[in-house]
Amino acid sequence: MHNSPWWRGAAIYQIYPRSFLDTNGDGIGDLRGITDKIDYVARLGVDGIWISPVFKSPMKDFGYDVSDYRDIDSLFGTLADFDALLERAHRLNLKVIVDLVLSHTSDQHPWFHDPDKKDWYVWADPKPDMFGAQVPPNNWVSVFGGSAWEYDERYGQYYLHNFLKEQPDLNFHNPAVQDEALDIARFWLERGVDGFRLDVVNFYFHDRELRDNPPRTPELGAATQFEGDDPYSAQAHIYDKSRPENLDFLRRFRALMDEYPDRFTVGEIGDDHPYVRAAEYTQDGLLNTTYNPQMMAGKTKELTADLIRDPIERFLAQPSDGWPSWAFSNHDVVRAVSRWLPDSDGFSHDPQLAKMLIALLGCLYGTVFVYQGEELGLPEARLKFEELQDPWGKHLWPAWQGRDGCRTPMPWNSEEPSTKPWLPIPEAHKSMSVEIQENDKNSVLNFTRRFLTWRKQQPALLSGNISFHETFDERVLEFSRHKDDRTIQCRFNLADYSFSVEGFSSED
Repeated sequence: MHNSPWWRGAAIYQIYPRSFLDTNGDGIGDLRGITDKIDYVARLGVDGIWISPVFKSPMKDFGYDVSDYRDIDSLFGTLADFDALLERAHRLNLKVIVDLVLSHTSDQHPWFHDPDKKDWYVWADPKPDMFGAQVPPNNWVSVFGGSAWEYDERYGQYYLHNFLKEQPDLNFHNPAVQDEALDIARFWLERGVDGFRLDVVNFYFHDRELRDNPPRTPELGAATQFEGDDPYSAQAHIYDKSRPENLDFLRRFRALMDEYPDRFTVGEIGDDHPYVRAAEYTQDGLLNTTYNPQMMAGKTKELTADLIRDPIERFLAQPSDGWPSWAFSNHDVVRAVSRWLPDSDGFSHDPQLAKMLIALLGCLYGTVFVYQGEELGLPEARLKFEELQDPWGKHLWPAWQGRDGCRTPMPWNSEEPSTKPWLPIPEAHKSMSVEIQENDKNSVLNFTRRFLTWRKQQPALLSGNISFHETFDERVLEFSRHKDDRTIQCRFNLADYSFSVEGFSSED
């Protein structure tokens, strides 16, 4: 790794601040909580942290609706608290990546209420339907359900929102919007952050002509992780995202990043053709890597070798020099330890599966992201409707409880919190707390520490090539990682029963 950039093969720990550690007793995690536990994170053997948004926000989508990009929301603390966290993390040799949400703002952002900045957002006149009624300008739908257009009485027009109606989309066709986005990034680079996770990076531009999206073809599969009756999955998303103009803006973003040595960009891509997009967005270093969701798709899926092998091989088959990133869990999906447990009700767990998943993730070709609680083997939390906070979950209930099941607070100990947290901590999680696992040498936590620390000393795993091998069963995954004269053979039993292969026992 001596001549490689730090992020190539790094392990990055994702922190969802609301649920990490509450230090002021309001039931919501904060920046001081991250600082207080940053030594814990460093002991995991990771190289950096990704912090989900902490900018000022009305919290309709829990920070992914920003009302001020240059300030910290009071729920999480202050800019001084952020600076203290940054300084402490850097002393521990941890990089700090912030989540930058540029495709849309909150409807409470001052820009949205400034007539002089009306063209900073996407507005369109109504169109008449066959009966003469005024309807949205086209058939685009929101990821969170319903039309992607909301009527506004002020202007007698519709504005675009690819997510909640409280999240109006910015108009990146306007050069002033692009300039402002770059200036926001510069503000945080000057403050000392090590890079950005660019939220929905392929959503920045829309089709100027506002053409209707065509119907979706079956081979495209679902467009979101929700596998039920989902209007968003009824369309092929040709015109509402992944527009070619985005590449020119990313070139401008790359030029900015190049002014600051050793910085990192990872783009979140949600697209009908994810591997093509990933190659396109990483070609010639536009982005350092893309955060690929293929291994996180679906509420429940059988874990087979192809589920892991196929995304990597399809990424590598693209005509690109790009570098991938992988994750099994994050703040938007059902936790993998429940999602992939055979015959699971979607909320169970198995510590052996949790350990295997940590090892498997750490052996993959690319940069890897570990979501908070994954190192404990936390299962998905089951919630009641009245406990839900996620607007998507409320919309889809009872078919799906949404994203709250993976967002419940970190169980630092087995005690009931003195203040009611924003989401409940399941009893099952309390028995898997950090405090309890610290004292068990065979716990998932201590396995994670040993494995990720060992991984950092293995150049073949960090930046070596990967070769997959054919196996006798779809539940056995085998591949080699090789660099220079060092080869590591990797075999994983993905089933809940045992195999014996050439003297290797899957029970070992």
